[in-house]
Amino acid sequence: MRFFRMIPVLLLWACAAHAETPGTHGIPPHVLEDRLEGWRKGDPVLRPPVERLVREADALLSMKPLSVMDKKLMPPGGDRHDYYSFGIYWWPDPEKPDGLPYIRRDGVVNPESRAGNDAVPFGRTNHAVATLALAYHFTGKEAHAAKAAELARVWYLDTGTRMNPNFNHAQAVPGRNDGRGIGLIEAASLPDLMDGIALIRPSEAWTERDDAGMTAWLGAFHQWLRTSGNGLDQEKAANNHGVYYDVLASHLALYLGKKDEAEKRLRDALVRRVDAQIRGDGTQPHELKRTISFSYTVFNTDAFLQLAILGESAGVDFWKHRGPDGQGLKPAMDLLAPYADREKPWDLGKQIKPAGRSSILPFLHQALRYGEDAGYRALLEKHGGGKKDERWRLTR
Repeated sequence: MRFFRMIPVLLLWACAAHAETPGTHGIPPHVLEDRLEGWRKGDPVLRPPVERLVREADALLSMKPLSVMDKKLMPPGGDRHDYYSFGIYWWPDPEKPDGLPYIRRDGVVNPESRAGNDAVPFGRTNHAVATLALAYHFTGKEAHAAKAAELARVWYLDTGTRMNPNFNHAQAVPGRNDGRGIGLIEAASLPDLMDGIALIRPSEAWTERDDAGMTAWLGAFHQWLRTSGNGLDQEKAANNHGVYYDVLASHLALYLGKKDEAEKRLRDALVRRVDAQIRGDGTQPHELKRTISFSYTVFNTDAFLQLAILGESAGVDFWKHRGPDGQGLKPAMDLLAPYADREKPWDLGKQIKPAGRSSILPFLHQALRYGEDAGYRALLEKHGGGKKDERWRLTR
């Protein structure tokens, strides 16, 4: 009951805090404005997800800021400010005394790959900033914005703790290399950070100096992404890695005010990614080859839908696009949508470990913004009824 007593106060804060359109690109600004207006008017559909969001943000107020300086392992080259992580599917070779070089077991995560390095703290920081910032957008509570600002400063800006703007040593493989282009997949949470910063800009907690410093850091990372060996390696990738590269590069360009660059990359992606990776029947062959083919199909579809959202900022329509053989995002969704039903067996490829089906629900929610579809609507209502407090109801 305490939360309900706070609702009038939160609404007053929210009304006072936001005068400008949000400068987000990974969340459509008009969606945020629509959800905020509904929240102000007491829309009962929005109450559960906002309540949950605020609870999660409040819990983060006690989070200790994380930084690259916390990791136990020193990156190659000896600069602890460099990001460092290990390939998740690589294991010690049991036939070698020292286990080197590591060998690959696709789809089987080595838990040691997540220990003592930057992968988990990096993602936690970016997701925490996004959560706190989104809560600030809805409530105007300055404590949320201040905490988001603190977390971002420690990881990205403060001289003693800032991360160098590169992924030179991401997903290293012991005995094989000191970092790989493929490790850029771990930067998939960086768009959360960028949208989070956009959302706390109205707050006094985020200063002009902070904003200039973040723009400089992201500008340097954007330059590294487009010119480094690891970055260029991923730009050439023909599977989900290539799609996520375009998500990251396009979002960075939009954040930095390089709209023409973003628009060109997104238009190119219609052919280079959609037509090349999705067949007319909606299948994604590169992902279906994997040992966890359902998981990777969902993962890549999410990346394509992120491109569609970025396209809304740049005037590029991914949803209506069709390639010469009928390739398109909608055929991919038409194929995937029925698997929101947990009773429908995945029969398109291997899936060596269980995978939930609820990850498809936000895709349906987003797709319905592009046009009514009775099948999508029925699936969302049937399988999303118990997911009334999910964040995607506020952002997709």
